[in-house]
Order: sequence, then structure tokens, then C-alpha cells
Amino acid sequence: MQAAQYADLDGLALAEMLANKEVNSAQLMECALQLAEERGAPLRALVHLRPEQARQEAAHWQARGPFGGIPFLLKDSGLASRRFPSNLGSRLFADIEYAYDATLAERFDAAGLIPFGRSTVSELCMGPSTESSVHGGPTINPRANDRSTGGSSGGAAAAVAAGIVPVAHGSDGGGSIRIPAACNGVFGLKPSRGRVPMGPARGEGWGGMACDGVITRSVRDTAAALDAISGYASGAPYAAPPRPGSYLDAVREQGAGRLRIAVWRDAFNGIPIADSCRQALEDTARLCRELGHEVVDGPLPDFDYGAFVRAHGTVLATNIVLAVDARLAVLGRALRDDDLEPVIRDGLDIGRGIAATQYVDAIQRFHAIGRALSQAMQGVDLVLSPTLTQLPARLGELALTGGFWAFREKVSRYATFLAFVNASGRPAASLPVAATPDGVPLACQLIGHFGREDQILRLAAQIERAAPWPAHAVTLPGR
Repeated sequence: MQAAQYADLDGLALAEMLANKEVNSAQLMECALQLAEERGAPLRALVHLRPEQARQEAAHWQARGPFGGIPFLLKDSGLASRRFPSNLGSRLFADIEYAYDATLAERFDAAGLIPFGRSTVSELCMGPSTESSVHGGPTINPRANDRSTGGSSGGAAAAVAAGIVPVAHGSDGGGSIRIPAACNGVFGLKPSRGRVPMGPARGEGWGGMACDGVITRSVRDTAAALDAISGYASGAPYAAPPRPGSYLDAVREQGAGRLRIAVWRDAFNGIPIADSCRQALEDTARLCRELGHEVVDGPLPDFDYGAFVRAHGTVLATNIVLAVDARLAVLGRALRDDDLEPVIRDGLDIGRGIAATQYVDAIQRFHAIGRALSQAMQGVDLVLSPTLTQLPARLGELALTGGFWAFREKVSRYATFLAFVNASGRPAASLPVAATPDGVPLACQLIGHFGREDQILRLAAQIERAAPWPAHAVTLPGR
């Protein structure tokens, strides 16, 4: 198989070729490694590559799971894997080694996904643009080189968009799957809280806001991956409702049933939405009507958005303190001036001054948002909104520079429709529905009821079939 052919296929198409013995895992890995060098390196999308280890593993791979044995990337988010170290996009956290595999890493393995490295992230996964200085420069968007790949799963989305892998691990604590999916013109679903395991070393992330999943080019690949990795792990503090059936079977159904879909055309606090993002929303709403669904105007959930932004920042800042202090204790030294990006360093100082009562209040606000969103979605199956309020940010606009609270305010005006969904625990997905005349990706978000990823995936697959995602050329910097 040639790398160009490999790069055009989704994961299940490659798995079918494996099952038919038209290709083997070692040949697929060679394609991925070639593209990692030719595309991943100039995009600065990959870290901790282990090519010889991956070649050996692929050569002796025993076919299993829905993907059979295709190349894959783990996010550099600290997901424990004995295969690779991690640095969480930070100098301070460089080269953390693991003596065990996380439950999710084991499930990826059982799904037939062979990781050969990790994808780049913003420092501590706390920025909506992957521009960590530890990478030697920003991760470059293969669709628009002067624009952000998004974050924190920016390297994962760039790698999928560039054809290096069809499926990549992502995580989302405030939009970190959906932002990069939107910026790179690929598909990304944030599952319900408790749907995908986080153990065994931890039970939750960021007060229950964080979850793991995948970024893909096709809806069916996400469905197959979610079938493989979802399910309660003993001892976990959260459990999503049992899935109603196979997600892959759901997306294969030609009809999604007649759904009632609410559209959110305005943002909280009068935050402006770019005309191009509004047009993508209107076009997607019209397509939903043409597919036979009922589309209505829906109210935004009733909560104080500004207070939520502060609560989200409070939880992030306290987690910075926890992570940094634990790392410094392992290293046996004090913090150095160049250990952290400016926003994270300021967040550390802020976090040290946050009282326990402020943290508890933040968690209670998250729970109240879950109730408010439940009220706003009464009588509808799904909500359709813009993913981002603006086009993918220009490089530098959302770098981790300046003060913590000023940065969080910028993020809140850019990813306005995302983080509060994490607070609610509900599933949501970003669909790459359109592009500007000069090829910049545009996306819309679908928000579902708790535990109803199947409804999101059904409708997303319907939209994908009726109006296939825009075709994008891969552009490398300097070429």
C-alpha cells in the first residue's frame, strides 16, 4: 500500500483491508511512519515517536477488535502507557515514565489500535490552541497554516486531518476534542461523563468536566471506537447510562427517526458570532429540515455565564497547583522561571490563593448547569449550535501568554458553547460541515441528552452522508 492511498481511507476501511488480507499491519505502520516524517514533523504534531518499537509490534500483531491493527496516536495528556513517556506539553513535566497502562490504553489495544507515538498538546492541556514552547513552535494546522490547530488535542486533530492516522486519542475538559476538530475540519465527539474510563490511577478530571474519546475523519470510526472503549470500570465514581445498543449499528441505519432539534443562534452575554459561523449553522439547520427533522428555535440554558467562567477557571487553577506541586516533589526542587508558560505560571499563583469554599462553590455551579441544560432541552432531542463563535484563531491569538484571568476571558468568548456542556456531563460533537471560500474549516456542534451519544452519532452520520465533509488539501508550512 502507498502512503497516499492509506491517507485517504478511514479506520474501518483499513480494518476491512486487513480482514481481507489485502494488506497487513506492518505495511500500514510503514505508511503512518512515512507520513509522520513527511507531514507530522513540519506540522509539529507528534512527540515521543517510537518507530522501531511500533514496527516490531505491528509485525507481530494478532488481529483483534473492530480496527484489526491500524496505526494510532495517544494524546500527550498523561494517559498512562508503558509504551511512551509523556510531557503534557510542558518543560516541567518532561519525560514522565509509566509502569502501568491506563484502563483506556488497554481498551485501545483491545480495539486493534497500535500507537506509535503521542500527539502534541497545550501545556497541561489548558489552552484552546496548541502552541507550547516545549514543541519548538506552535503545532501547525494542515488546513490553514496561519491558524490554530485548536487545543488541547491540537496534535491529534492535525494528525487526523493530515492523514497520518485515521483515528487518534483525544480528551476534552472544556472543548479540547471539539475545538481542534472544528479547527482542522474533522469529527470529534465528547462522550457523556462516565462513558469512558479514567482509571485506575484517578476517577475524574477537573471536577468531573474532563473525559476521553477520539478524533476521526468519519462518524463511523468514532462510533466503532466508542463501542470498543466505553463501559463502566469497577470503582469509578461516575457511570453513564447503559448504551442503548451498538453505536456502529446506529450510524449504519439510514434513518435517525424524526428528531426535534433546537437551534441556538445567539451566545451568552451578547458575545458576537462571526457571520461565517452563523451561515454554517443556518445551512446545517436547513439540511436537518430537509432530512425530515423538526427544527425549532431553542432557549439558551438559564445560568450566569460569567460566574461559570470564573468557576471553570477556579477548578483549573487549583488543578495547576496540585499537578505542579506533585511534580516538584518528585523532582525534589523548587520551581524555575522557565518551567511554565506565563498563563499557567499565573494560574499557579492564583490557585494557591483559592479557598476550599470557592472550589466547592465551583463544583456546585457545574451541577446547577447540568440542571439548567436539562431544563433548556426539555421537549427536544438535540441542540444545534456553532462550535466556535469565530473562525479558527490566528496563531498567537490564544497562546499561553499574559495573565490567567484575561486568558480565560478570551477563551470564554471563543469557545462559548463548549465548556458548560462539560460541566453538565452531557455528550456533544463537532461536525466539520463547511469551509470558507479560502478553505478555512467551519463547524457546528450537536449537544445530546445524558447518555444519548447514539442520537448524536445517528444524526451526524445522516448529515455526513447527505452533505459529505468539505474536501481539504493538506498544506505543509514552507511548501
